[in-house]
Amino acid sequence: MFDMGFWELVVIGVVALVVIGPERLPKVARIAGLWLGRARRTLSSVQDEIRRELKADELKEILDKQARSRPLETILEEPVKRTAKPASGTEAARTPSQGQPSAALDESTSAARTSERDTSAS
Repeated sequence: MFDMGFWELVVIGVVALVVIGPERLPKVARIAGLWLGRARRTLSSVQDEIRRELKADELKEILDKQARSRPLETILEEPVKRTAKPASGTEAARTPSQGQPSAALDESTSAARTSERDTSAS
């Protein structure tokens, strides 16, 4: 933005030395440095806030796009798909098939539990 080279800074320094004087130049330079630091910090905080707002807007757009492509109601209404089949017979007895009522499941699991207790007691 302000592309200043070495010679431009030398000219500014000489003019400041002539206008302000050698006695007050260090104090003015210190005050100018403090103000410049405050301005940089303010600019940095504004830039960070703008970046956060842009990221938040981008995230909102992504969420809106996903909501339009696949609404939550359709995700909740989908039936649960079972892809893995149980390997052993005891696990097969614990998971109900589509035609098996839940009462039969309770009976098979309670029978398995009583047989486990019997074997551990002896």
